Amino acid sequence: MAGFCNHVLPSTDPLDKPDFNAVEYINNLFPTEQSLANIDEVITRMRLKIRRLDDNIRVVVRGQTNAGQDGREALGEAQKAIQELFKRIKDIKEKADKSEHMVKEITRDIKQLDHAKKHLTSSITTLNHLHMLVGGVESLEALTRRRQYSEVANLLQGVVNVMEHFQKYMAIPQIRQLADKVKKIQSELGIQIQADFEEAFSTQGGRLLSNPTLLMEACFVVNVLDPKVKKELLKWFIKLQLQEYMVLFQDKEDVAWLDKIDRRYAWLKRALVEFEEKYSRLFPAEWEVSERICVEFCHVTRNELSRIMQSRSSEMDVKLLLFAIQRTTNFESLITKRFSGITLLPASGESSSSSAPKASGKKEADATNPFMESPDATNPFADDLVKEREIEIKNSLKPKPSPFQGIISQCFEPHLYIYIQSQDRNLAELIQQFVDDFRSHGPPRMEAEDSGAILPSCADLFVAYKKCMVQCSQLSTGTPLLSLSSTFQKYLREYANKLLTNNLPKSQNTTVTTGTGLTNFSALIKEGLKDTSSIETPKFTAEEQYLVCSILCTAEYCLDTSQQLEDKLKEKVDASLKDKINLAGELDVFHSVIASCIQLLVQDLETACEPALTAMNKVNWSIVEQVGDQSSYVTAITTHIKQTLPIVRDNLASARKYFTQFCIKFANSFIPRFINHLYKCKPISTVGAEQLLLDTHSLKTVLLDLPSIGSQVARKAPASYTKIVVKGMTKAEMILKVVMSPHDPTEAFVDNYIKLIADTDASNFQKVLDMKGLKRSDQNIMLDLFRTHMPAPPQGESGPPNATTVFQEQESSRIRRLEKLIKKKEWIK
Repeated sequence: MAGFCNHVLPSTDPLDKPDFNAVEYINNLFPTEQSLANIDEVITRMRLKIRRLDDNIRVVVRGQTNAGQDGREALGEAQKAIQELFKRIKDIKEKADKSEHMVKEITRDIKQLDHAKKHLTSSITTLNHLHMLVGGVESLEALTRRRQYSEVANLLQGVVNVMEHFQKYMAIPQIRQLADKVKKIQSELGIQIQADFEEAFSTQGGRLLSNPTLLMEACFVVNVLDPKVKKELLKWFIKLQLQEYMVLFQDKEDVAWLDKIDRRYAWLKRALVEFEEKYSRLFPAEWEVSERICVEFCHVTRNELSRIMQSRSSEMDVKLLLFAIQRTTNFESLITKRFSGITLLPASGESSSSSAPKASGKKEADATNPFMESPDATNPFADDLVKEREIEIKNSLKPKPSPFQGIISQCFEPHLYIYIQSQDRNLAELIQQFVDDFRSHGPPRMEAEDSGAILPSCADLFVAYKKCMVQCSQLSTGTPLLSLSSTFQKYLREYANKLLTNNLPKSQNTTVTTGTGLTNFSALIKEGLKDTSSIETPKFTAEEQYLVCSILCTAEYCLDTSQQLEDKLKEKVDASLKDKINLAGELDVFHSVIASCIQLLVQDLETACEPALTAMNKVNWSIVEQVGDQSSYVTAITTHIKQTLPIVRDNLASARKYFTQFCIKFANSFIPRFINHLYKCKPISTVGAEQLLLDTHSLKTVLLDLPSIGSQVARKAPASYTKIVVKGMTKAEMILKVVMSPHDPTEAFVDNYIKLIADTDASNFQKVLDMKGLKRSDQNIMLDLFRTHMPAPPQGESGPPNATTVFQEQESSRIRRLEKLIKKKEWIK
């Protein structure tokens, strides 16, 4: 509030300040002792100021006392002014009502005159129309008797227009009589004109005898009559023009069969030429009589062909069927260019159903058949990928196809099973040809390092599929195309079985014959691979390895292309049948072929490594005296891996993901096998366990580098593969570490086994005890202790802490010495 007052009434007087300080104010008035001499003058000035303030306050208080009375007086005056204003408004409204009433009185007569004028004008117009109607009806009757159709056409149109004016007067008997006369005249005209046409074309062969001008004028009258008259007249005339066709091409005639189908279309061409020369001037151009004759010819021909093909279906073969379809589609293309199809556009039941094309009839089918998602030099559907997208954009801007497309050729659709059966036989012969060629020439060789060894027969198969699909989609996109997709599925399975699965090398059981096992580890190091070199193992040759990789790459190609084939079939088939096309079963077949190929490659490499693992079991690990370099069996395994992996990787250059799967499956299979062989090495001394731990670390290093062994390009192994190798080989290392550890105290030994290996299977614990060479009585004690510890968590702290500490110190000392030895060996290499 103080701030607002200062803003409204600004003041420089220190007394008006909110933070007024009396002591400071007095000090300012009397800064020195000498200034006290003026104290009386200052006091007088202050008193004068106080007296002025009292006067001002008194005036303000008195003014506020009179304010309430002044307000009440002002309110009374305002109320009086409002009452006066209301009275004036009421007077103005009364005067306005009087003025309106006066105007109505003045204009009443004028309104009556306006209504009279309007009714009079309407009466005169109606009388004129009635006069015109009566005169027109009389004139129509006379002109109709004299067949003066040119005058009848104009007069009849006028009479019809006048009759529309009298629709609201039909309750009047005289008007209703006139309307009945007009309808009667229209009916008589229709019958009379029909009779005139029939009389004019009464001779055999439908030749015109009467005056053509009369018939031409009669057509103008028909335009004014009911549309049914025009429809009946055209129906009679078109039937008349096709009489000769119906006789010449009866079912029993030779020319009616499919091999002479060209004669049907040649007859129509001659008939249309004759009609254009002789009779086209009789009918108005908007009647499209030529097109109507052609449309009726197409309907008749379709029905006749359907009937004759059904009765003589045993005489049909694929060559005759395709000949008839080709000639028919050529004819449909011809009439599409000649006629607009306007007579087929009305949505009447018969015309719409008969004119709906069932075949696609595309002129450039080869440009609309790709279903590759990415360019591939060996894929027959890859070349048109860009063209397809451009054509789709153009097709969206093009007008709808002509209704003449398929108007006749749809009758061949029920018989396209002959074409499907023919394609079935052709594909069967093609598959057999592929089988014979494979037996004669074998798998192809890779042309480049970055291209997979794909069998050329698969590309030829999909090229044949492409041609069949395009041709069938031109004939029909309905049930025949669905049947063709089933045929495709059949021979995809045939190809997978006969060309891929049946040509895979047969897997053989691993049979190993080894020499006498060495009894001394130092002798094993000296003799190297003398023992393993005498092993005879059935193993794939380089050609067989290449064949497996080639079949794998081919299956991958077929898998990808089959998926795109399914998409393309769904795109071309009718929307109602799209859900019935499903190649999932065939895709699963190719997936299984790929899985079989990978499994064969894994088994082959395992077979090569099995003798070395067997040799590891033959060594007496209990008498090993010192830790040396990696053992000969590790060298043998590494050698087999280095020989096999580069071949597999190069042959699977175009299928890198399956090479990765091969590495993962090998690791998942080899590591458990290696651990099982470790369990068979018994008994093992502490030094022997250290040597095996060194060998395990070497194998782990080789396996981690497995995907890039022998490759000039250093590639990091996939994380999923690395995780599998690390997890599996770490378990093997933990087993050996447990074997290295002292079994006394027993409780510390059991706790350490549970902590390091975390295996709850008592049989595996039994194997570890066998590896240590413990007596059966000691093993029983440890097994009982192991079983009592199993409910406890792996991090259980049961057992004497001192014994556990001693064991951990001993174990860490041995592991540190082993790690130093491994680093030394790696540095020497």
